[in-house]
Amino acid sequence: MKLLPKIITFCLLFFFSLTMQAQYKIDRLEPSFWWVGMKNPTLQLLVYGKNINQLNPQINYPGVQIEQTIQVQNPNYLFINLHISPEAKAGKFLINFQKDGKNKLVYEYQLLTRKPGSSERIGFKPSDVMYLITPDRFANALPDNDSHPAMSEKLNRSFPGGRHGGDIQGISDHLDYIKDMGFTAVWLNPVLENNQPEYSYHGYATTDFYKVDPRFGTNEDYRKLAELAQSKGIKMIMDMIANHCGSEHWWIKDLPTPDWINYKGQYHNTNHRRTIHQDPYVSSSDSQEFVDGWFVKTMPDMNQRNPLMATYLIQNTIWWIEYVHLAGIRMDTYPYPDKDFMSEWTCKVLEEYPDFNIVGEEWTDNPAIVSFWQRGKVNANGYTSCLPGLMDFPIQASVSRGLNNKEEHNSGFAEMYHMLSNDFLYPEPQNLVVFPDNHDMDRFFTQVKEDLGLFKLGIAYFLTIRGIPQIYYGTEILMVNKNPGDHSEIRTDFPGGWAGDAVNAFTGQGLSPQQMEARNFMKKLLNWRKNAQAIHQGKLMHFAPIDGVYVFFRYLDTQKIMVILNKNTSAKTLNPARFQEILKGVSQGTDIISGQEINLTQDIQLNPKTPLVIEIK
Repeated sequence: MKLLPKIITFCLLFFFSLTMQAQYKIDRLEPSFWWVGMKNPTLQLLVYGKNINQLNPQINYPGVQIEQTIQVQNPNYLFINLHISPEAKAGKFLINFQKDGKNKLVYEYQLLTRKPGSSERIGFKPSDVMYLITPDRFANALPDNDSHPAMSEKLNRSFPGGRHGGDIQGISDHLDYIKDMGFTAVWLNPVLENNQPEYSYHGYATTDFYKVDPRFGTNEDYRKLAELAQSKGIKMIMDMIANHCGSEHWWIKDLPTPDWINYKGQYHNTNHRRTIHQDPYVSSSDSQEFVDGWFVKTMPDMNQRNPLMATYLIQNTIWWIEYVHLAGIRMDTYPYPDKDFMSEWTCKVLEEYPDFNIVGEEWTDNPAIVSFWQRGKVNANGYTSCLPGLMDFPIQASVSRGLNNKEEHNSGFAEMYHMLSNDFLYPEPQNLVVFPDNHDMDRFFTQVKEDLGLFKLGIAYFLTIRGIPQIYYGTEILMVNKNPGDHSEIRTDFPGGWAGDAVNAFTGQGLSPQQMEARNFMKKLLNWRKNAQAIHQGKLMHFAPIDGVYVFFRYLDTQKIMVILNKNTSAKTLNPARFQEILKGVSQGTDIISGQEINLTQDIQLNPKTPLVIEIK
């Protein structure tokens, strides 16, 4: 019986020990793993758990040192700054979280080995053409993941703004279609978790920056998609958002600091005055309202001036580049976050990956505003940027308006000519992304009033002009939206992506003759473009449009391409004498669309509303 008190005492001590351990728990540690051999040796860990800041982290691993532990106002967060030396080896190590010198928690962390040549990866470039996909609307390969018990919004394909079931596997299954069409890069609208109660399909209200939405698949599915695409010669471009998160993001319910979200976490809409960054007369209040204001109530605006937030976003970007082996990023709403942070973000990414490419979204038809953000631009206010490229909204707008212009004298081509002439504003016009449409605007066939001739003129222009073309999924089969500006209709389901679809655009089954004509036209241009060095690297010379005909050349010493756009509703003849400064010494060419031989020493016959893309011999 004398043993009984000892047993009771031991049990009480054991129970007390378990109770102490239970006081602390790590709910999240981000990023959950990292790599050795990064150019930047610093890594900041965000640790989240009840009263976690009461603990003192300790690490005993060769080449890894804790430089600083940062406590914030919220006791449930702890930030740990690590230094990972170049000599550190890949492997697992323990982070001991202590209190009063005793371990209260132990977390196993892992450093991975980078893929060979990871830092030397080549980003998308003018030899590429992007295929833009809204994943929820492209192809549903796995119906079992259409709804998920942990996700608020369930499948509702009958609702245009609902989840329709497209997934990562659906994209993987149709990479051969994408390759066969001639595309060399895929840009996906965001695939990260959007656990919002409604309208979550578009992906722009992130609720977890380190997790793929389970209705699309897993992180591993995303990585495998990129690897499979790469094996087929297709680059992967990730859509990112540094400006805002979703209102259901896990940290919104328990913010690390009061200034983590702008306007102290209270909804205040942005004024959308994009010119505040360039305006020499701007007021501070207008500037703050633009940068700090929210897009909508469900998209809280993140404060990148908070150094912990800034580091979090930069590291998250690098993590995804390394994990998925990305070839590029499209950054959403580029001018809306803090502009100095955006400069830091792009510079840090390109320091790690010098040949990487990033394109920013600055939605304006004013090229002076767009050019402000490109690297190498000398701005009046002294702002400098590392951003390689931007979406060329000015060119897109000029083409849409120009093709629809009914004026007889210039048939709208004058606007396109003058807009292209603004390229003197850009340090690198060849690194702009040109496009007929995207996920936020009317379908291109809708823009040109469903006129196939105008459609072909526009597509030929975008695929031969300077820059990097981007084509939105379904544009190749003349997808339309009957209600202008209706995003749900713009992002409609790709026919053939769902079991039971009457039309299958992947195989061509059920497409109309006009749709097949458009698809074959684009396919021929895209596949020819793959090897057209003058389009990738050549200089550009254009001639002022006359009588509804616009002519420009792309040329190298080894190759010349002549592009002729005839917008007239009647046939025309074109005298090539006007172009002798570049045609001198040549007499023949081949129209790569029709295969027709063209005699360049006599009048060229132009069919109504028809482009010619002539490879000069």
